[in-house]
Amino acid sequence: MAAPRQQNLFGVESQDRVVNVATVPQRSPFRYPGGKTWLVPQVRCWLKSLKPRPKLFVEPFAGGGIVSLTVAAENLADRVLMIELDDQIAAVWQTILNGDAKWLAERIVEFDLTMENAESVLSEAPDSLREKAFQTILKNRIFHGGILAPGSGMIKHGENGKGIKSRWYPKTLKHRILAIESLRDKITFVENDGIISMCELADRSDTVFFIDPPYTAAGKKAGRRLYLHNDLDHEKLFDVAGSLVGDFLMTYDDAEEIRAMARQRGFDTQIVSMKNTHHAIMNELLIGRRLDWAR
Repeated sequence: MAAPRQQNLFGVESQDRVVNVATVPQRSPFRYPGGKTWLVPQVRCWLKSLKPRPKLFVEPFAGGGIVSLTVAAENLADRVLMIELDDQIAAVWQTILNGDAKWLAERIVEFDLTMENAESVLSEAPDSLREKAFQTILKNRIFHGGILAPGSGMIKHGENGKGIKSRWYPKTLKHRILAIESLRDKITFVENDGIISMCELADRSDTVFFIDPPYTAAGKKAGRRLYLHNDLDHEKLFDVAGSLVGDFLMTYDDAEEIRAMARQRGFDTQIVSMKNTHHAIMNELLIGRRLDWAR
């Protein structure tokens, strides 16, 4: 018997038509757990479907920022607002966007990465925001899975026995950081609670929101391991999303608890499939007021 076929995001029956993250331009300096590189093609479709064009694109839980960076780089909205509560991640975005991008890029390129040097840097309290940003990038690149939350540790073996150098690409990081700096006139970064910022912008009709929370809903506990700030009132987030005058696109693990919250508020849902860097196919749930652009 032939394997069952499934509807993909665009409404075409296929087992194979999934987003391969390797086909999407990599713009973020972070290796980010739960990053949304795979969702970039769908975000493009969503934003291009909106009339008039959004004046402000808001990412309340910015994290690694790949979606915001894509929107800015591809001119899919007039302005981009990135919001993140984690002070380590915030330090990176503030450093890049507020004048110290070149310093950070050169600090990365000139750093002699050895276990001893890494331990020396990470054992000291940073004496400036930009040094905190460097420490964050260093941890993100040499810790298991890029995880910044307490309890994570350095890679021991890595790819081909390269150990902590497995994900340390200084020239690539420099290029990405300077490319982001070139977009600084389009991007504003704010260190804040994402839900609070959504409430502050809720009555703006010219503003759209991409909502990707560091979730732990529906029994999924990974957020507690991956993220520093993972405690989230999901019912409140859904209520706030429903209060937005502008459009929004939300993404979650596909779970009945999440589908129920969406149904209760009259939101539309759609499964999207992606192929990760290990070629495994994974499904997540898109949520919005209308997802007709995705069918």
